[in-house]
Amino acid sequence: MSDSQPSFIKTFSPTGDDEQSSHLMSSWEDQRVSDATSNCFVAIKIDAKSETCVQFSQIYPVVCIPSSFFIGENGIPLEVIAGSVSAEELVKRIAKVKQVPAEPILFLSHLLDHLMYLAPFSCYAWICESTVSSFVLLLLETCCRLTKKLEERREQRRKGDEENEIKKEVERRKLGKEMLEYKRRQEGERTKRMLEERNREKAEERAARERIKQQIALDRADRAARYAKNMEEVEAAKVGVLQARRMELEAKKEASQRDRSTVARIQFRLPDGSFFTNQFPSETKLYEARQFAAQEVGNRYGNFSLATMFPRREFSGEDLGKTLLELELAPSASIVLLPTGRPTNTVVQSSGDGFWAVLSTIFYPLLAVWRFISSFLFSTTPPPSTASRSATPRPASASTGESKRESIRKRVLEKRAEDFKKDGNIYRLRTQEDSEDDNNTWNGNSTQQM
Repeated sequence: MSDSQPSFIKTFSPTGDDEQSSHLMSSWEDQRVSDATSNCFVAIKIDAKSETCVQFSQIYPVVCIPSSFFIGENGIPLEVIAGSVSAEELVKRIAKVKQVPAEPILFLSHLLDHLMYLAPFSCYAWICESTVSSFVLLLLETCCRLTKKLEERREQRRKGDEENEIKKEVERRKLGKEMLEYKRRQEGERTKRMLEERNREKAEERAARERIKQQIALDRADRAARYAKNMEEVEAAKVGVLQARRMELEAKKEASQRDRSTVARIQFRLPDGSFFTNQFPSETKLYEARQFAAQEVGNRYGNFSLATMFPRREFSGEDLGKTLLELELAPSASIVLLPTGRPTNTVVQSSGDGFWAVLSTIFYPLLAVWRFISSFLFSTTPPPSTASRSATPRPASASTGESKRESIRKRVLEKRAEDFKKDGNIYRLRTQEDSEDDNNTWNGNSTQQM
């Protein structure tokens, strides 16, 4: 590139999405165009719909899309290509731009500096009177637009300076008011501190007097408390002794209950009235207790089941797998052996073995009734002479006889109740074994189990 040519040229190409824009871009990408612009050209593609294209059109008016602007270093358009051109035409235009002499460019630059101080309309008038090309008209229009924008910016800067001055004045006045308010607040706080100091001194004097009064009251209360404490210690000692005794008794009771809950004392009652007793751990299965009863009884009753009388309950096969504690048979219980094939409510408990025991059980109630009746039929009557001689005390003797009969009746009933025991409609003679059974079946809950 020669010395008369510009050292640096920028090329802007606003393009769109149409076919002409595509054709123009293909021309720019041609190898011949690349060789022509390889030394002093910088090509920039601008999208017609972007904000960059809008800003570019405010300085360099975009008449049509696509187009190409060749702009020198001074910002002066050297060549404008409107529309799409071929690669050969584009190479010719680039060569033309390279041949533009430097003197006209310098002249136009000085002309622009001079026109910056002229009004837009006078510029247009002077240009119209001259015979210049359309290129210069476009340049002048651009310069006028730039001048207008510079004036607007100067006006904005001036307004901004005025607003800043106003803000500074407002801030200065505000700062002065704040200083005055600060001094006034400090004076008020100083006065408030003085009043608080005086009130604090008075409060301390009152507090000192109150402390003296409280100390006197505390001394009196201390003396009364020491006296009451001595009395309370005596009472507390008594209460402590009683509580210790009570806790000792409760501990012994709990220990005995725990010992009893770990052992289950089971009494097995047989259908013939006999029984045997054994102790099992409370965690023993009912099946093991049944095995023990089967070993003791043998084959005397064949197959049998287990039941309790109070409460009435017959144990099933599922109950055999449960422990004695789960079945509430601890610490003691009475279990009846029921032979299979006979209903449980027909079990007769006899007190002896053999034929005579059965006969005595059947005929003893009749004998007791006969004794009771014979006591009335064969009682002794007073002789007639005695009755005739003592006519006056007859009512007394009659009442005496009635009282005797009543006492005899009570004795017979008591003896009857002692000699036999009634179970429903069945009377059973009492024996020494029965009394021992009754004594043995009392558990810790004061409940008798049969």
